[in-house]
Amino acid sequence: MRRTLALIAATVLVAGCGGGQSAAPETDTSGGAPQKVTLEWWHLSTADPLKTVYETRAKEFQAKYPHVTIKMTVLENEAYKSKVTTLTQSGKAPDLFATWGGGVLQQQIDAGLVKDVSADVAPVLDTFTKASLTAYQFDGKTYALPVDIGMVGFWYNKKLFEQAGITEPPTTWSAYLDAVTKLKTAGITPIALAGKEKWPGHYYWAYLAMRIAGLPALQQAGVDHDFTKPEFVQAGQRLKALVDLQPFQKGFLGASYSTPDGQAATVSNGKAAMELMGQWAPNVQNDNGKGLGDDLGFFPFPAVEGGKGTITEAFGGGGGMAVGADAPAEAIELLKFLTETGNHTKAVEKNAVLPVLKGEESAVKDPNLKVVADSLANATGFQLYLDQAYPPAVGAEVNDSVAELFAGAKTPEQVAADITEVAKSE
Repeated sequence: MRRTLALIAATVLVAGCGGGQSAAPETDTSGGAPQKVTLEWWHLSTADPLKTVYETRAKEFQAKYPHVTIKMTVLENEAYKSKVTTLTQSGKAPDLFATWGGGVLQQQIDAGLVKDVSADVAPVLDTFTKASLTAYQFDGKTYALPVDIGMVGFWYNKKLFEQAGITEPPTTWSAYLDAVTKLKTAGITPIALAGKEKWPGHYYWAYLAMRIAGLPALQQAGVDHDFTKPEFVQAGQRLKALVDLQPFQKGFLGASYSTPDGQAATVSNGKAAMELMGQWAPNVQNDNGKGLGDDLGFFPFPAVEGGKGTITEAFGGGGGMAVGADAPAEAIELLKFLTETGNHTKAVEKNAVLPVLKGEESAVKDPNLKVVADSLANATGFQLYLDQAYPPAVGAEVNDSVAELFAGAKTPEQVAADITEVAKSE
């Protein structure tokens, strides 16, 4: 069983030291009281309402199973990655942990860190939507259950758009660049970006590649390990044209995402007109800034004229929960507890997550999240985040190379060549 650290590089979002006890949820073999169990639960929900939702679920589960103590580790993405990289040397995983699925989860499975939960969750699999499960299933087996799904798009300040004379959200890339120019002319910073963290920047290159080359080309690139085709270079060229407009907030290359002076707060406090981010953006904005209220709007990434992709193809992911290979039976019970209809629908109603269970759509109340949910429901294609869809080393190179393009340190051609070089070495 391979547990090589190289397979679990810095982009791996989930691993650590699990509880490892083997007590059954009900009683021990002697027929007495259940053995005490401590469950290690790692997740990335640092902002409300989901942070509080998970704290509530943990208390409810502990009340249901008094012999269980849940120990939560909650960190934002980059801090999580850093800590996990150090801990993976032990070759263990938490009992229950967050995962975005895709290539990263596949690497963890190959490393023997993840439990195949197919038999355990078989009775409830039909309650999930097909799209929400895709990223967590390999070779007909299920290794995690989804708790959220969503897509990346532009969250924007309606009032600032109006001040700049932008009457409606752009639907084409040329119209988007025109909107950026109008905002700058009006003295408004068009875009907030967490350049320091790299992953928010890869959204731009990934979406442009999708819109220009088409969704099948991105998927094929993961198979033939070739990102040097003209469409991928053109994606970098289109992005460079945006960067050359200098649309980002001052100091964006050193900015974080979810800090009081980071990307989300910059938009939330009205200091930039928009950000390209996932469905969690409104919650993080409210958690780190003043919040925009009714002035916040959402629009999908524009189409690129002449491109093979369409505006109805979505890029994103969501979140799942996987069980560590050495976890006790209680970890699977907690996984099922979090995703059972009653509990999950409560989270949807609080605008903490989007529907992953059939029939939950009516529980989405927030108008902006409703737009996201509707966009997903009508999506003609879906692409998982590239730093999750591809093997960890390839995803890391996408993030690193695109960040260097933003910084002016790499050309579009160099970005394509360097990602290809790493992909071919995997």
